[in-house]
Amino acid sequence: MKIPIIDLFAGPGGLGEGFSSYQNSSSSPFQIVLSVEKDPVAHKTLKTRALIRQFKNEIPDDYYEFLRSDKSVFADHLDRRVFEKQIRNAESEAQNLTLGLQNNEIKNLISNRLKGKEFVLIGGPPCQAYSLIGRSRMKGTVDFESDERHYLYKHYLSVIAEFKPAVFVMENVKGLLSSKLNGELIFDRIREDLSRPGSAVNGGNGNSLRYNIFPFVSTDSPKLPDLIEPKEFIIKSEKYGIPQERHRVILMGIRDDKEAGSSTENILKESPFFSVEDAIKDLPELRSRISKGTDSFENWKSVLSELPEMISEELPEVIQEINNVICELGKRDNELPTGARYTAKKMSKNRAGKFIKDNWDWFFDERIRGIINHESRSHMVSDLQRYLWCSAYAKVMDKSPRINDFPDNLLPEHKNIIKGRQIHFPDRFKVQLADKPSKTITSHISKDGHYYIHYDPIQCRSLTVREAARIQTFPDNYFFEGNRTQQYHQIGNAVPPLLARKLAGIVFKIMVERKEV
Repeated sequence: MKIPIIDLFAGPGGLGEGFSSYQNSSSSPFQIVLSVEKDPVAHKTLKTRALIRQFKNEIPDDYYEFLRSDKSVFADHLDRRVFEKQIRNAESEAQNLTLGLQNNEIKNLISNRLKGKEFVLIGGPPCQAYSLIGRSRMKGTVDFESDERHYLYKHYLSVIAEFKPAVFVMENVKGLLSSKLNGELIFDRIREDLSRPGSAVNGGNGNSLRYNIFPFVSTDSPKLPDLIEPKEFIIKSEKYGIPQERHRVILMGIRDDKEAGSSTENILKESPFFSVEDAIKDLPELRSRISKGTDSFENWKSVLSELPEMISEELPEVIQEINNVICELGKRDNELPTGARYTAKKMSKNRAGKFIKDNWDWFFDERIRGIINHESRSHMVSDLQRYLWCSAYAKVMDKSPRINDFPDNLLPEHKNIIKGRQIHFPDRFKVQLADKPSKTITSHISKDGHYYIHYDPIQCRSLTVREAARIQTFPDNYFFEGNRTQQYHQIGNAVPPLLARKLAGIVFKIMVERKEV
C-alpha cells in the first residue's frame, strides 16, 4: 500500500517530484493524491507533470512531440478518447485552488482522497514576507506588519490540526528565522504552533494533538526537540549533493502518539559538493541576444569588440582575457546560436560534468533527442559589455566582481550608484563561478538575469531556463508551462527535487519505524 502525499503550496512540483520519485527496493512507496497551487501557470506545469507520472515508464510519443513543438498545456493535445483515465487522474491530483479563500473545498478534497489513511503532508507557504530582500523593500511600511503572507502558514496548520498527518514537512526561506512581527520572532511562533496545532487553531482550546519538530540535519544541541536551536533547521543544499548554495529552513513534524526512532537518527548524509560547471557544461553553447537594434552574430561580436578600448586602463589580465574571447569569436566559422524551446542535439554522458554523470538516469531522457527550454535572453548593449567584463573578471580573479570593482565606463546608470559606490546591493551583477556551486536560484532570476551571469565569457549571457532547472535538479524532460519569465519564476520558487527525494527517504524510514507501512 502506498503512502498518500498531500502537497500544499505546491508550485511547479519540486517537493512532490522528489517524494513521488523516491524508491525503496525498486518500488515507489509514496503517491501524491492531491497537490494544490493557486498560480494558474504553475498549476499547468503541475498538471503536466502529474499526467506524465500516470504513464510511469511508458510515456507516450505524444509527450516528446509536444516538447519539440511550440504548444502549451500537454493535456490539451492528447487524444482524450485514448488517454481519458490518465488525464482524469492528473486533473484530479493537481488542483488550481487557493488556501485561505477555498479552504472548505480543499479540505473536502483531502478528506475524500485520504479516506482515513495515514499520510504525509508536504509544502512551503509563500515566503516573500520572510525573505531578506522582501523585508528590505517593505522596511518601515505599515504594509509589512499587515502583510497577510505572514499568516499563510496557518492554513497549512489548520490542515495538520484537522487531518493529523503522521509526518509533515514544511519548507521556507532562511529569513524566516530572523523575521519579526509586532516585535516577536515569527519562527518561534510558527514552531510552537506546529508543535500544538490543535491549540493554535482553536485559540488555546485544542485537543491533545502534539508534534515533535526536528531538523533533517545533524545538530549540536541536545536531541530533545524543544532544545534544538533555530539555525539548526537550515539545510545548506551544497553539502548534500546539490550544485547550489541554497540555504532553506525545513522542518519535519512527527506526531508523538507512537514510539519511533527520532528524526535525529535519520538525517541527511553530507556529500562532496558539485559546481555549476558540473551541472551545465554539456548543454549547447549559446550567445546572448541584443534587445535593441539589429540582433545578429556579427553585430553581437562588434558590440563586444568595443569593450577593450572602453576600459583600456583597467586590470591588464582581465583585458587580456577579453581580447582572447574576441579573438576566439573571430575565428569561429559557425555563429553561436541563441537557442530555442527545443534544440535537436545528441546528449552525451562523456561531455557531461560529474554531477550529471553521477545522476545520469535522473536527468537524461534519450527520447527527447535534444534539450528543451534552452534559449538565451536579450540584453541591452551596455549590459552585454558588462557581462563580458564580469565573466572575464571572474575567470581571471576567481571571484565575481562587485560594483566597487567596476570600471567607471561600465557603471550602471542607477540611482543607488554614486561615484563607483552602491548604497544597496553592491553585488548587483553576479557571475556564477565555474568551479563553485551556484548561488541560490530564486524567483528574482525572472527579472533581468544580472545575478545569474554564465561563467563562460565567450557566451556572454545569463543562465537559460534549462540551466536554472539543471541547477535546481529538475530532470531534463520536466516541462515548465508559461512564458520564459513565468518559467524562471516557477524554478526559482521550487524545492530542488533531488534534495526532496533525499528528504523522502528519511520520512519513509520514519513511517516504517512507526509501522505506518
